[in-house]
Amino acid sequence: MGYYVPERVVTNDELSKIIDTSDEWIQERTGIRERRYGRKHEETPSSMGAAAARIACERAGIQPEEIDFIIFATLSPDYYFPGCGVLVQRELGIANREAGALDVRNQCSGFVYALSIADQFVRSGTYKNVLVIGSEMHSMGLDFTTRGRNVTVIFGDGAGAAIIQPSGDPDRGILNTKLHADGTYAEKLAFINPGSHGGYHLNKMGEEFDYGYPPSDTYGEIFLTPKMMEEGQYYPNMEGQFVFKYAVQKFPEVIKEALSDAGLTTADLNMLIPHQANLRISQFVQKRLGLNDDQVWNNIQRFGNTTAASVPIALCEAWEAGKIKDGDIVCLAAFGSGFTWASALMRW
Repeated sequence: MGYYVPERVVTNDELSKIIDTSDEWIQERTGIRERRYGRKHEETPSSMGAAAARIACERAGIQPEEIDFIIFATLSPDYYFPGCGVLVQRELGIANREAGALDVRNQCSGFVYALSIADQFVRSGTYKNVLVIGSEMHSMGLDFTTRGRNVTVIFGDGAGAAIIQPSGDPDRGILNTKLHADGTYAEKLAFINPGSHGGYHLNKMGEEFDYGYPPSDTYGEIFLTPKMMEEGQYYPNMEGQFVFKYAVQKFPEVIKEALSDAGLTTADLNMLIPHQANLRISQFVQKRLGLNDDQVWNNIQRFGNTTAASVPIALCEAWEAGKIKDGDIVCLAAFGSGFTWASALMRW
């Protein structure tokens, strides 16, 4: 594994200079003290993902040329299209190898979903070295006004990567993955505009028309309208309390499901790596599962919520700190937009 976070540290006090907020307000609601922001126009989700991937390759004892397949999870891609998978391939200098690349758009649970896909490819013998990346550059698309503070103070930038390979020991490695989704409340945590859900047209007076096909006096279909700009619709939207209530229900369920399927209980769990959504959520889940502080790794205090990158960053950091050892039972769990939630259970 490997992870990369930008050098720039942004504290709560720094945000309070441009947003009507405070260090106390942010810590009380999220547990976050600081986060990292990338260098604008210099760092991107794919460049950070490639940096994390190089570390992972070195630790796995392989060269980038030996990667058979790339799976990239993000909600903040470099471009609307193409996806980041092919951009990482280019960054790593292996574009001419024509190894497949896949992008996963499952937001906070993206890395665990991607890990599950990699697991199936390796188990089937299709690929030997699968590169899985979770990377986010949130700072490029946040509302840095008081209007957007409930969302903006939460997120940070970073990337985590893992090389998935076959194991000769059937009792070691990924034991199971559990994937779930419920689209009922999709708009409760969403980035809705600009999008392709109906389309808008402007006439010569700048008025909007919601037509399936543009009338003759329009300038054609556009993605971003003046109304969207005025109302800040091009920023992420979250109904925090609703998301919190759903998350604290699904987190414990998917963790228990994974343990039960493997014939284990929470007493067998050496380390839980939760998606770093909110420290209060992690603490609630820890309490509900009866886990002690040594069984849960949290780093949201220092990195904020890095969405698809949060699980691999936290996992790698916990391992580097010596908190995960050979033979340990480790569970990864995530919940996020969609709603989607997932877990992955492994014996280290």
